[in-house]
Amino acid sequence: MPRLLIVDDELDVREFAANFFRKRKFEVMTAMDAQQALDLFANTRFDLIILDVKMEGIDGIELLRQIRISDKNTPVIMVTGKEPHEDEALKKCKELGILDYIHKPLELSELEKIVLSALR
Repeated sequence: MPRLLIVDDELDVREFAANFFRKRKFEVMTAMDAQQALDLFANTRFDLIILDVKMEGIDGIELLRQIRISDKNTPVIMVTGKEPHEDEALKKCKELGILDYIHKPLELSELEKIVLSALR
């Protein structure tokens, strides 16, 4: 059973995605912020991480940077409300080795395709 970590400071987004993947037989853990994510990541191996770019406190890009210190290989999909041409976030994320970058509102069918492709 694939294990996903979904990190987003918006409860509705987090639970929407988590429930979608649980119904598809994924083991899903969620975190509402970077610290909670790092705590989970320290004790659990994930097959894929879905990570929000904009969060209070430590943002998703800094969290990704911290994850990459100890794990260069786990696929990460970044989620943003902004278009990638609006800021440098996409460039920074690509430098840190993300798998993909998608936009809110989440298109779960698009996200599912990316996730399933990554786990093959």
